[in-house]
Amino acid sequence: MLINADFSLPAIVVPKDDDWQCSPESGVDRLMLDRIGDEVARATSIVRYARGSSFPRHLHAKGEEFLVLSGVFSDEHGDYPTGCYVRNPPGSGHAPFSEGGCRILVKLRQFDPADLTPIVINTHDSIGWQKSDDGNTESLHLYDYGSENVQMVRLPAGQEISLSTNPAGVELLVISGSVEYAGELLPVESWLRFPADHTAEIRAATDTVLWMKSGHLPLSLPDRSIRG
Repeated sequence: MLINADFSLPAIVVPKDDDWQCSPESGVDRLMLDRIGDEVARATSIVRYARGSSFPRHLHAKGEEFLVLSGVFSDEHGDYPTGCYVRNPPGSGHAPFSEGGCRILVKLRQFDPADLTPIVINTHDSIGWQKSDDGNTESLHLYDYGSENVQMVRLPAGQEISLSTNPAGVELLVISGSVEYAGELLPVESWLRFPADHTAEIRAATDTVLWMKSGHLPLSLPDRSIRG
């Protein structure tokens, strides 16, 4: 399966009710944003857990990264409320569930093999938000590894930002509020991905929070043969 698998092209997904697909487990559905592979895949998705749903224990041979968008996501290691950003490094495993239901942004099989640092940050509780030099925006640093950078960004209504991406691209998810891009209004949970050396102008239509990741996209189509 290939979904938005050409990383040399921009990609935008606006969530719609009929875009959700069932996973192998009852009560767990997925909105696929990009994907290379079938059930075991290099994938970026929004995953929706119904109340009381769960997934069997499994390993993440090439790592898992997720942000809790709503509700509480849980596993045997703890509970992760709305706003938690988590990185489970290659070789880690868990048995996830949600007692009350939740939605998460999740990225699978996208770690450097040497990136072995587990991370748990509650972005709602963090005191690390920093104002920009002009005082118009705020950002919260989440993680750096090599050229990869992950952060949250707060934009007031009407604020414009220019994304002149580095040689390994940039990816955004609208966490709250809405943004305008190329004349289109993009609501909560809209996902945008821009390739290397691409310039994009984004405007906050309302007070907005973005999850933003840059410097991580492959320069060519990854090997579709997904193993382990």
